[in-house]
Amino acid sequence: MSATNKNLLATLFSKKMLITFAFGFSSGLPAVLIGSNLKIWLTREGLSLGAVGFMSWVGVGIGLKFLWAPLMDRWSLGSWGRRRSWIAFSQMALMGLIIFLGTFEPKQSLFAMAVVAVLISFASATQDIAIDAYRRESLNDEEMGLGSSLYQYGYRAAMYVAGGLGLGLVGSDLFAFSWGQMYLTMGILMGVCLLITLLAPEPRLDAENIPRGFEEIIIRPFAELFSRSGAIYILLFTILFKFGDAIAGQMLGSFYVQMGYSNQDIALIAKTIGPLAGVFGLFIGGAVLYYVSIYRALWIFGVLQVLTTAFFALITWTGPQRWALAVVIVLEDLSTAMGSAAFIAFLSMITNKKYTGTQFALLSSLAFVGKIFFSGFSGKMVEQLGWAQFFFACALIGVPGLLMIFKMKDTTN
Repeated sequence: MSATNKNLLATLFSKKMLITFAFGFSSGLPAVLIGSNLKIWLTREGLSLGAVGFMSWVGVGIGLKFLWAPLMDRWSLGSWGRRRSWIAFSQMALMGLIIFLGTFEPKQSLFAMAVVAVLISFASATQDIAIDAYRRESLNDEEMGLGSSLYQYGYRAAMYVAGGLGLGLVGSDLFAFSWGQMYLTMGILMGVCLLITLLAPEPRLDAENIPRGFEEIIIRPFAELFSRSGAIYILLFTILFKFGDAIAGQMLGSFYVQMGYSNQDIALIAKTIGPLAGVFGLFIGGAVLYYVSIYRALWIFGVLQVLTTAFFALITWTGPQRWALAVVIVLEDLSTAMGSAAFIAFLSMITNKKYTGTQFALLSSLAFVGKIFFSGFSGKMVEQLGWAQFFFACALIGVPGLLMIFKMKDTTN
């Protein structure tokens, strides 16, 4: 085995990479529970596609997290450190809110469910700010691509646990979990994540890299980013790269239900086989990033992302065939995972370590603008266009983001 491969393996199984994986899991768990799982639950209860689509807005916290990120770059909560204290506080809030969400009945308490889901999104967004900053400050530039892949591994492991195992247990013959019992179990898992946070070390950062005063805390993080060469193209790329994919993803749970798939079909194929394919995709993405430029990787993975979004239309022609769902899901999760690995590595590398939390929060918020603010109309789009045309439209929406890669490369190199 070569020295390079030995170093790669040593880095892969290092303590900080394992913590990165665990934090990815903690980030992914609430996202699934107020995302696809919640929408499948509401669709099973007979709510309209329009109402289900509007529930995409419960994730508003992700789109606004840059507003309070500067405070998290400056201050800590208690004695656990600037990053760990915010992560732990968020995880405690998430644990209670997730359990509380499972106590409602959708038809009787839809508004109350929406309010709790919004609170979960704000707590989850706060956790993500601190975790993204922790990852940037814990890993050096050479480790960033691998670390981004490990973070995504953890995120997808949470997708499998919540969306695969959790969803599969609801109404199954073996355990016959209720929705409330499933959310209770996921809340307990968030408590396990809290224990890992308390055992993790706080990243070391030089005192001069901690912003102080109003200007450094509030103004300079944004001014430094916007003053860079090609900043406009960086911002447009960040918004557009996963725009179409994000809108399509908001309605997949309802799509599976209306196509005639059971909870067990969805859990096995979309929430188990899919994430496993995503794990392989992250490995490919990390390996490609190790050998080629970030811009070339973004272009290759972005094209695949657009194509696989359109592939969902295949199921509208085949009907609820398991093979059709499996083929589409595997291709989609492969391309999405590769694209996510490159995208997160790109965002991490362009942030200034002095303003890590704020700049990463702003960029990642922009990345979710489509998902949060526009995808609330995704249900209405389906009602107007039909499922096949909806997925074709989402694929076309992803094209402008690919064009931004060329402009961004020309102005930042």
